[in-house]
Amino acid sequence: MRALLERADDIEVVGESASGSGGVALARAVHPDVVLMDIRMPGIDGITATRTIVEDHSLASSSVIVLTTFDTGQNVLDAIRAGAAGFLLKDTGPEALREAVRIVAAGEALLSPAVTRRVMQAAAASAQPSPERLDVLTEREREVLVEVGAARSNTEIAARLLISPATVRTHVGRLLGKLDARDRAQLVMIAYETGVIRPGAEPDPRR
Repeated sequence: MRALLERADDIEVVGESASGSGGVALARAVHPDVVLMDIRMPGIDGITATRTIVEDHSLASSSVIVLTTFDTGQNVLDAIRAGAAGFLLKDTGPEALREAVRIVAAGEALLSPAVTRRVMQAAAASAQPSPERLDVLTEREREVLVEVGAARSNTEIAARLLISPATVRTHVGRLLGKLDARDRAQLVMIAYETGVIRPGAEPDPRR
């Protein structure tokens, strides 16, 4: 994996560790832009290590991509709740892996369509819809939340809502603050948990 990443001129691998606790210590030492985290490791597991990194204020500029062969819905939800900005399977192709690092380094969330479906299924199955959580949002913010929940980019959202990408970024920032979410991945989860988006149904911002 290190070799695959280092083939890109714009990606530098600054360290690697074989355990969860070692990964946390290394992150604190080198402050990487992106951490690729396995779920099953000796010491502490990847979900716990991810949560530890995310909650460490000194690592506020570091984002975590969870990379695993275990793609169950619960793994996806646990990773996102722990603060992971992305979730990839180990059979992801080399260029897709490199592009995922770039996307997360740029501050975006990375959820593949397959992973997004698992978020839908697991969140819808485990959550009790709480639409009142969204009472703090304006009508436009609810519309943007629906689009984010559908895993659309800022450019796609801007085109659909007939607003500028800069305005979309402003609304996303307000959503993060009002809903106490770390990143877009958690906004996706909130969209499903609050019932704004339901599996198999067309997203409806009025819900």
